[in-house]
Amino acid sequence: MQNNFDRMVRLAEEFFSAKTDPDQLLVTPEVIGRLKALHPATMSERATADGPVTWVLVFPTTRELMKAFLRGDVGERELFASTAPGDNFECVYLCSALVLPEYRGKGYSFSATVESLEAIRRDHPVTSLFVWEFSDAGRRLAESVARYLFLPLLFRNTVHR
Repeated sequence: MQNNFDRMVRLAEEFFSAKTDPDQLLVTPEVIGRLKALHPATMSERATADGPVTWVLVFPTTRELMKAFLRGDVGERELFASTAPGDNFECVYLCSALVLPEYRGKGYSFSATVESLEAIRRDHPVTSLFVWEFSDAGRRLAESVARYLFLPLLFRNTVHR
């Protein structure tokens, strides 16, 4: 039987296909280091004794980069690469939330996302959230987080993949 960490990695690979999609952010050790440089709360997880059951990735960026991303002028990788530590962050990209099937619907991704965003908002004047939705569940999560935090939520104008 696979441990939860291996199951989460497999879930990420199956759902996002980041290795084969040049627009998607591929999470590598280098990317993790850069995420932490943007803000320590960019990555969060919920875990049990068996390992992680939820992974959430968000990152702050500038309004200009958000607009370029929403228009489709830049992809997720370019959005990330163009966001520099120390920039004036006004927006947060809700990048991904993964939950093992048996833990879905229990609020793990919601609480992890809200905690990350609240930490980022303590350090930056965040005025909006944005997302590139991949699923109905992801859309519902983003909408509920935005409502809870009283922030507008913007969507990239693309079709589900």
